[in-house]
Amino acid sequence: MALMSQRAIKTELKNLKGWRLIGIKIQKEFKHTSFIEAMGFVTSVALLAERANHHPEIDIRWNMVTIALSTHSDGGVTEKDLTLAREIEKL
Repeated sequence: MALMSQRAIKTELKNLKGWRLIGIKIQKEFKHTSFIEAMGFVTSVALLAERANHHPEIDIRWNMVTIALSTHSDGGVTEKDLTLAREIEKL
Protein backbone atom coordinates (compact mmCIF):
# COMPACT_ATOMS: atom_id res chain seq x y z
CA MET A 1 0.00 0.00 0.00
CA ALA A 2 1.06 3.58 -0.52
CA LEU A 3 2.21 5.66 2.42
CA MET A 4 -0.12 8.51 3.30
CA SER A 5 1.09 12.07 3.69
CA GLN A 6 1.00 13.61 7.16
CA ARG A 7 -1.62 16.03 5.92
CA ALA A 8 -3.87 13.22 4.66
CA ILE A 9 -3.42 11.28 7.90
CA LYS A 10 -4.30 14.30 10.03
CA THR A 11 -7.39 14.93 7.92
CA GLU A 12 -8.53 11.32 8.41
CA LEU A 13 -7.79 11.42 12.15
CA LYS A 14 -10.31 14.25 12.57
CA ASN A 15 -12.95 11.52 12.16
CA LEU A 16 -11.26 9.18 14.66
CA LYS A 17 -11.66 10.68 18.13
CA GLY A 18 -8.58 10.36 20.31
CA TRP A 19 -6.25 8.95 17.65
CA ARG A 20 -2.96 10.84 17.21
CA LEU A 21 -0.14 10.72 14.73
CA ILE A 22 3.08 9.96 16.60
CA GLY A 23 6.09 9.56 14.36
CA ILE A 24 5.19 6.94 11.77
CA LYS A 25 2.24 5.49 13.72
CA ILE A 26 -1.28 6.37 14.68
CA GLN A 27 -2.04 5.72 18.32
CA LYS A 28 -4.82 5.87 20.88
CA GLU A 29 -5.18 5.07 24.58
CA PHE A 30 -8.32 3.27 25.71
CA LYS A 31 -9.23 3.41 29.41
CA HIS A 32 -11.37 0.62 30.87
CA THR A 33 -12.94 0.07 34.29
CA SER A 34 -10.91 -3.04 35.10
CA PHE A 35 -8.12 -5.33 33.97
CA ILE A 36 -10.63 -7.96 32.83
CA GLU A 37 -12.52 -5.40 30.72
CA ALA A 38 -9.24 -4.23 29.19
CA MET A 39 -8.26 -7.81 28.34
CA GLY A 40 -11.65 -8.44 26.74
CA PHE A 41 -11.10 -5.35 24.58
CA VAL A 42 -7.63 -6.61 23.61
CA THR A 43 -9.11 -9.97 22.61
CA SER A 44 -11.67 -8.21 20.41
CA VAL A 45 -8.91 -6.13 18.79
CA ALA A 46 -6.87 -9.30 18.23
CA LEU A 47 -9.78 -10.93 16.38
CA LEU A 48 -10.22 -7.87 14.14
CA ALA A 49 -6.49 -7.72 13.49
CA GLU A 50 -6.26 -11.38 12.60
CA ARG A 51 -9.15 -11.10 10.14
CA ALA A 52 -7.45 -8.08 8.54
CA ASN A 53 -4.03 -9.76 8.66
CA HIS A 54 -2.77 -6.49 10.12
CA HIS A 55 -1.44 -6.63 13.66
CA PRO A 56 -1.15 -3.56 15.91
CA GLU A 57 1.27 -2.86 18.71
CA ILE A 58 -0.67 -3.31 21.94
CA ASP A 59 0.50 -2.09 25.35
CA ILE A 60 -1.57 -3.15 28.37
CA ARG A 61 -1.26 -1.36 31.73
CA TRP A 62 -3.91 -2.69 34.10
CA ASN A 63 -6.99 -0.83 32.76
CA MET A 64 -5.22 1.20 30.05
CA VAL A 65 -4.67 -0.22 26.57
CA THR A 66 -2.60 1.66 24.00
CA ILE A 67 -3.02 0.65 20.38
CA ALA A 68 -0.46 1.79 17.79
CA LEU A 69 -0.89 1.14 14.07
CA SER A 70 1.69 1.36 11.31
CA THR A 71 2.24 -0.65 8.16
CA HIS A 72 5.78 -1.74 8.95
CA SER A 73 6.41 -3.22 5.50
CA ASP A 74 5.71 0.22 4.00
CA GLY A 75 7.43 2.24 6.72
CA GLY A 76 4.50 4.27 7.99
CA VAL A 77 0.77 4.87 7.94
CA THR A 78 -1.34 3.53 5.09
CA GLU A 79 -5.06 3.20 4.50
CA LYS A 80 -4.78 -0.26 6.07
CA ASP A 81 -4.02 1.36 9.44
CA LEU A 82 -6.91 3.78 9.22
CA THR A 83 -9.28 0.99 8.22
CA LEU A 84 -8.30 -1.05 11.27
CA ALA A 85 -8.58 2.02 13.52
CA ARG A 86 -12.13 2.57 12.26
CA GLU A 87 -12.99 -1.06 13.04
CA ILE A 88 -11.47 -0.77 16.54
CA GLU A 89 -13.63 2.30 17.15
CA LYS A 90 -16.75 0.21 16.54
CA LEU A 91 -15.94 -2.10 19.47
